[in-house]
Amino acid sequence: MDFLSLAFLFLVAGMISVPLASKFGLGSVLGYLIAGIALSPILSAFRVDVVSLQHFAEFGVVMMLFLVGLELEPKMLWQMKARLLGLGGLQVGVTTLAVMGIAMALGLEWSIALGLGLIFALSSTAIVLQTLGEKGLMRSDGGQASFSVLLFQDIAVIPMLALIPLLASPALMDSYVTPPEPVETQLEAPEIPMEDGAQAEDGHAAEDGHAGEDHAGEDHGPAAPGWIDTIPGWKRALLTVGAIALVVVGGSWLTPRLFRYIALARLRELFVATALCMVVGIALLMNLVGLSPALGTFLAGVVLANSEYRHELESDVDPFRGMLLGLFFMTVGAGIDFALLWDRLFTIVGLTVGLIALKAVILLALSYPFRVTGPNRWLFALGLAQAGEFGFVLLSFTTSVQVVPQAIADVALLVVALSMLLTPGLFILYDRVIAPRFSISGEHAADEIDEEAPIIIAGHGRWGGIVNRLLLGAGYRTVVLDHSSAQLDMLRAFGFKVFFGDASRPDLLVAAGIERAKMLVVAIDDRDQATEIVRHVRKHHPHVYIIARARDRNHVYELWGAGCRDIIRETFDSGVRAGRSALEALGVHPFDAERMARGFVDIDRRTMRELANLYDPEIPTHQNKPYIERSRALRAETEAAMTGGGTAYDARIERGWAPPVGRDEPEGDPAKGIE
Repeated sequence: MDFLSLAFLFLVAGMISVPLASKFGLGSVLGYLIAGIALSPILSAFRVDVVSLQHFAEFGVVMMLFLVGLELEPKMLWQMKARLLGLGGLQVGVTTLAVMGIAMALGLEWSIALGLGLIFALSSTAIVLQTLGEKGLMRSDGGQASFSVLLFQDIAVIPMLALIPLLASPALMDSYVTPPEPVETQLEAPEIPMEDGAQAEDGHAAEDGHAGEDHAGEDHGPAAPGWIDTIPGWKRALLTVGAIALVVVGGSWLTPRLFRYIALARLRELFVATALCMVVGIALLMNLVGLSPALGTFLAGVVLANSEYRHELESDVDPFRGMLLGLFFMTVGAGIDFALLWDRLFTIVGLTVGLIALKAVILLALSYPFRVTGPNRWLFALGLAQAGEFGFVLLSFTTSVQVVPQAIADVALLVVALSMLLTPGLFILYDRVIAPRFSISGEHAADEIDEEAPIIIAGHGRWGGIVNRLLLGAGYRTVVLDHSSAQLDMLRAFGFKVFFGDASRPDLLVAAGIERAKMLVVAIDDRDQATEIVRHVRKHHPHVYIIARARDRNHVYELWGAGCRDIIRETFDSGVRAGRSALEALGVHPFDAERMARGFVDIDRRTMRELANLYDPEIPTHQNKPYIERSRALRAETEAAMTGGGTAYDARIERGWAPPVGRDEPEGDPAKGIE
């Protein structure tokens, strides 16, 4: 199959599977894996070398770590040193010993068991970081702990590659019989550019079931080129230090000057080419001295984290990173040997589930001394429980240096691939089962509310908390209800009187004193629950004045329809303030800017009330013609009213602020009720 046909096939598969997987909440990674599985028969029929294609796509991991480095400052990386060395080192060490012990108990020699332990101790950098980024969990404690371990694993590959050849035992390999690979599984290499060593000497990387020793020099920094083994150790150490110094100095000194020079051409594509050239060049340099290209590009990213070109680099590299990672995930799915899987189904599935369970237990145990708590502990344990993409490279390396027999490596390869295939399911388990359990109290019971107040606040997050503090400061008493036990524990530590409970439960509202309350502030995140609370209270307790937080304009209309007449959009005021500041920065007098902002707020309140009557929740907003027509007309009226009002003074005076006077106040009904 030629390059264009292969590229078209993978692009179409990704376009079909990933949106479907995302629609059903499965995530993009599982979508790519499913696409690869679906493509597997086609690729086999056309004799495509999936292994070589996979190693080509692994460069996406190198780019991903470069982008991760751009998000970290050296100071932040230094703060991670305890988890990086302690948590990462213990995870690799303990997992290696545990897998080695189990393998020896199953009858394998200690050298083979140790080789498998080193391979299975590693996790998938590509899947974990991609999924954490998609779910917005990278900044969480569990996400940071996961990143520390993954980074240590990337570093640990280097000593692993030095140790594995010492375990070689050619005589032991003779006792294992490796069945010849059927002719139909020997796949023809696609006509695409491959990195050095991506193909065997005869041009077919998949021959004999693996890529052999040449695959050890792939992206992640396995075996150094042969020439470096011929020089003395002290010279090799100097080369390593020199390469790292070149990356650091080049990143901090050369890169800004290079990009300033490139900017003279004023060509966007030249910026993209320069960014790619820098990443590829660093990866090549690291590979030449026997280091991990992923580690080198990560270091370069950290150095450039404070650069003025950080965002430019990120935007240039990110599309290529995403496409290569998607291709890599598809090759993982396509590379599964289903013939061997069906032949030894129970063995392979049992080994895969056992490996995931073993690693999860070890990670859970390590989370305690390193204070990874709550749902983050489970995110950390389940997220890193799989084997990683390094396993494909290291398994080829161990077979080429006669450490692991080919028959065992074939089974281990399926365990690695299957564990990666199951990883999105582990994240789904965390999202839908584990995380919700931590969002409510561990006792699953509401607190007994032992006091009443005229004001009930449902939700004490970033919005409801401000309302509560303002009311308390003004001398009013409140009853606060929140269903996040972690949030309430924090508030109680600061002396706030709060109660655990779901404000959408009518009985809990009664217990909180809704029948005698004067006001209810609805500040919960869930828009549907917020609307239902408003509807219930308006129907059964109409004497209560309701103030509700709205997420957006459509939520305003839903709350209006439920009966609330005092609706506050959570980002509206801050947006108006930003607009007023922008006007002042453009030279508008502060009083004029304030009056224009107030006029905008007044007009927007009126238009919102009118449009609320045209809103239909059963019709998408962009298909509601009466709503669209009236919205356009009102927007034109708003612009005309704001631009035709003149200025506060004919001649501006040099004063920072002039207070509004009577003639500056808006006339008529201000249409209060929607903010």
